[in-house]
Amino acid sequence: MTVTSPPMPGQRSQPFPLGLAETDGRVNLAVYAPGITALDVVYTDPAFPVDAVPTAADLHRAPLLDVTDHVHHGTVPGLGYGSLYALVAHDRRIAGVSRTGRRSSGTPKPLPQLLIDPYGDAVVERNGLYWSTRVSRDFDWNGAGRPRTPLRDTIAYEAHVIGQTKLHPGIPAELRGTYAGLAHPVMLEYLRHLGITAVELLPVHHHRDEDHLQQAGLENYWGYNTVSFFAPHPGYATAAAQAGGPQAVQDEFKGMVKLLHEAGIEVLLDVVYNHTAEEGPGGPTFCWRGLGDEHYYRHDASGRYLDTTGCGNTLNFNDPQVVRMTLDSLRRWVTDFQIDGFRFDLAVTLCRDGSHHFTPRHPFLVAAQADPVLAGTKLISEPWDVGSGGWQTGHFPLGWSDWNDRFRDVVRDFWVADRGALERGGHGGSTARLADCLSGSAGLFESSGRSALASVNLVTAHDGFTLQDLVSYNEKHNEANREDNRDGTSHNRSYNHGAEGPTEDEVILEARATTARNLMATLLLSLGVPLITAGDEIGRSQGGNNNAYCQNNGISWTDWELDERQERMLATTRRLIAVRKEFLAGQPYSYPARDLGYLKWFNEEGQPMTEEAWTDSGQRLLQLLIGVPGGRSTGLIVFNGGLDTVPFRLPVPEELRGITGEHGADLRAFTLQLSTAHHGDPRRGALFAPGDRDRIEATSITLYSV
Repeated sequence: MTVTSPPMPGQRSQPFPLGLAETDGRVNLAVYAPGITALDVVYTDPAFPVDAVPTAADLHRAPLLDVTDHVHHGTVPGLGYGSLYALVAHDRRIAGVSRTGRRSSGTPKPLPQLLIDPYGDAVVERNGLYWSTRVSRDFDWNGAGRPRTPLRDTIAYEAHVIGQTKLHPGIPAELRGTYAGLAHPVMLEYLRHLGITAVELLPVHHHRDEDHLQQAGLENYWGYNTVSFFAPHPGYATAAAQAGGPQAVQDEFKGMVKLLHEAGIEVLLDVVYNHTAEEGPGGPTFCWRGLGDEHYYRHDASGRYLDTTGCGNTLNFNDPQVVRMTLDSLRRWVTDFQIDGFRFDLAVTLCRDGSHHFTPRHPFLVAAQADPVLAGTKLISEPWDVGSGGWQTGHFPLGWSDWNDRFRDVVRDFWVADRGALERGGHGGSTARLADCLSGSAGLFESSGRSALASVNLVTAHDGFTLQDLVSYNEKHNEANREDNRDGTSHNRSYNHGAEGPTEDEVILEARATTARNLMATLLLSLGVPLITAGDEIGRSQGGNNNAYCQNNGISWTDWELDERQERMLATTRRLIAVRKEFLAGQPYSYPARDLGYLKWFNEEGQPMTEEAWTDSGQRLLQLLIGVPGGRSTGLIVFNGGLDTVPFRLPVPEELRGITGEHGADLRAFTLQLSTAHHGDPRRGALFAPGDRDRIEATSITLYSV
């Protein structure tokens, strides 16, 4: 153990920036630690082997002598790139060596509680202990810039780094399930051909498996258990990068972002700032709890943890330094990793005031919107948590978009749950709620002053049934999670179409396929920002598991061996994305953020919908004409949520006058572009004049261009 002398006069340290910084050749370390009186840093030489376990003999120790507003700071000579380092309170001893450097008598004591730097650029685990690591942030981006796709043109794709490529036969085995695998040319071509514009990655911050999962032999596959908000997770890097150490892991991650950007695809991160992997009372301590538990975490009036996350602890966004840490983390990912946006897990927790109430004027929301580094990035909320008043969809401020759970529930009801009810002789809902979703849930977002672009539309996500399972199972089947099937929601709005799970019944299989296509078509034809869950476009199943957070195996991984129905689902999704892009290309740039366009609703006789028709649960056919006066593209979408094929009349000429351009009544023919029905494809290209008769098959969607 080597103890570093205090700095000489004129070499005083600085309380800002937090974390490690180099100034005039000196390394400065600053740590917000309001819960302790003094702090030291222990560290190895830069050349310390990347896979070795530090002992007391390998360590230097330096005091952080200065304290400014609870920030402990000091200069640390010799802490170079590659050094492992950790924080220790002064009253702890390390392997029998006191803070003065004099070796105590008796048997050397084991390493005490080591705390990682909350701002550390990388984290490594050695024999169950976590160490921060200093890495260089240099990287050759070779001119690769961000795609900067406008929200209105964004088609997001939620994916897991491992699951997306782990089973892909076209990717080399050593790259499957890694950052490098996600950016392999085969996957880049697939994503580009599919037509998505952004991948939204499940958490890639360094995370750990909860103790109870480790004891059960399971993993936290989703990664919602953060160890460091500044460091990429090393377990998603290739074996070669992991062997090369934290610098190689960071470079592989940046290489993935670079290649995705060069392919025109943005990278969004699912980030978890609402809680940490230190869990609730009795959980492990490796950072924030040891530095200042009462400041970093929310507590009630009795001093107990106040949990609005369901994970045991809740970060305290009433503390300015917690807000600063989160903003600094976001800036780090934008500046150093070139990330294009973020989806905030349980975002309501980040916006609760000192009384634990949600406020859309919370300092974090204001600061994020005003921050020049974050300007132009996509900020997306998961607008709920498990605390009181936790549902806040539609209530986030300008500059934010929300995951729209109302869209998810209504679309599932109309196409899935209602179909089950109808086939059992019951009733479905009216078309009014579906129409609201198709129009961007205007009523939900108007109070916040936002447009349809504030609505991130989704039918499925990582949490819950996949699209295929939504139409294949009535009940969840989570037995593999070893919680006696108690976990995961039991209210899925799903319908198995006549058989639970796998079946060889062709009628059932085709019915499921049609419903799945209806769900995908509704998602991609609605106003707002569509979010596709990876694998839904090819009918990925999790065997009915709707909470596969701990399944790092074939349950969660995408199987790329496709049958004929899966191939059609993929082709339909590609076609829908292409149609969406073609339509938007024909509208003014500001559409639909400004009230420029029209949404015209018609019944089966081509006449405007009446109030009575909107509220009639037996009325399951709806026509939507969408476009902009004078725009180059107009679309007509016909929805049939009933069980019978229905003859209908396209909108009559007198109802089209003045809304389709200068020649209203001389409207060009309607061209059938796509049908989700089983026998819909052969009719593609059929022409119809306004007011003509056509027919739409049961439980299907037909799309016409004008």
